[in-house]
Amino acid sequence: MKRFVWRMQRVLEIKKKEEQKTRAELFELTERLAQRRGELLARQKMLESIIDGLTEGNPKKRLGEQEFFLRYSAASDERIRKLKDKINELESQQREKIAEVIKVRRFKEGLEKLRVEAKIQFIKEQEKLEQKELDEGATISFVRKSRNWENTNE
Repeated sequence: MKRFVWRMQRVLEIKKKEEQKTRAELFELTERLAQRRGELLARQKMLESIIDGLTEGNPKKRLGEQEFFLRYSAASDERIRKLKDKINELESQQREKIAEVIKVRRFKEGLEKLRVEAKIQFIKEQEKLEQKELDEGATISFVRKSRNWENTNE
């Protein structure tokens, strides 16, 4: 029996590699997003703890600390705003990458279905050819036996 060879096999292999690559990129994006979210959460918690600490302190000492906090809170707010912007940007990139992974996966799965169908068709054709050869062999054998039988009866 001939070996099954599918012409689109190379395209399927390329799509598998492309899917792996885009999945790795998506994983990297997700890690960066988680890191930025953690950094944002840490900054917010730090600000909350500073604010809580200011309300509990000595009133005379608290005024100086509040002034210091207010002076540098603008910079802290700016940093938090930039982190939120970066998180939004990364979330957008993540959505795009997910869509890309899904697109590549669907294409790859379509190719895999085509390959399975082509292999089934190939096997059917090979079985037909094999059956045809067996039928021809049986016919030839029958004809030979019938001639031998006719020759012996004459």
